[in-house]
Amino acid sequence: MVGEGDTTATTTDDAEWIPGTRRRVLDTAVSLFGRYSVAGTSLQMIADELGLTKAAIYYHFRTRDQLLLALMEPIFTEIAGVVAVAEQQPDAASRADAMLTGYADIVTRHRTLAAVTTFDPSVRSVLVSHPQWSGVIDRQMALLADIEPEPSDGVTASVALTGVAGGASTASHRIDDETLRAQLIAAGRRILGLPHPSSRS
Repeated sequence: MVGEGDTTATTTDDAEWIPGTRRRVLDTAVSLFGRYSVAGTSLQMIADELGLTKAAIYYHFRTRDQLLLALMEPIFTEIAGVVAVAEQQPDAASRADAMLTGYADIVTRHRTLAAVTTFDPSVRSVLVSHPQWSGVIDRQMALLADIEPEPSDGVTASVALTGVAGGASTASHRIDDETLRAQLIAAGRRILGLPHPSSRS
């Protein structure tokens, strides 16, 4: 029992549940996922990194997959928005370019998370249980594959997407977002064979 003058236990508990803890858990998870992969990161590791108890993590996320989904949902929501806008463009090249530029903007702003969502195999298992996100990825790929002169099962589109995500996640933090975004778009256009919009007739 904690006496009226003993605030040690209360202070510790309060530190675990204070506003902002959920955001700190998510940010720490992204960092650890980037270093050790999703499968290689336990909730206990996240708790230890933050100096919290495992119970504090459980208060926000009961499982690692639940935490991963919380990380992925905002970025996939952004991608879905880009896909919807790109699909409204008048021709295949314009649709592909809108998809590429929108995706480059997203991964530039979420550099570490871009690598996790693109390359970590654990993400695929989460996507399987959430078909709405799998559908977004399929539509994203279709927008880029549509400009390929011959059927190639989307190989070039896949190279473009993974290349852009990889470039964002490994870029030096000395490169500002505007510069990085421009470089990723230029590289993606070269991979896809897309001319700059200003040069299209």
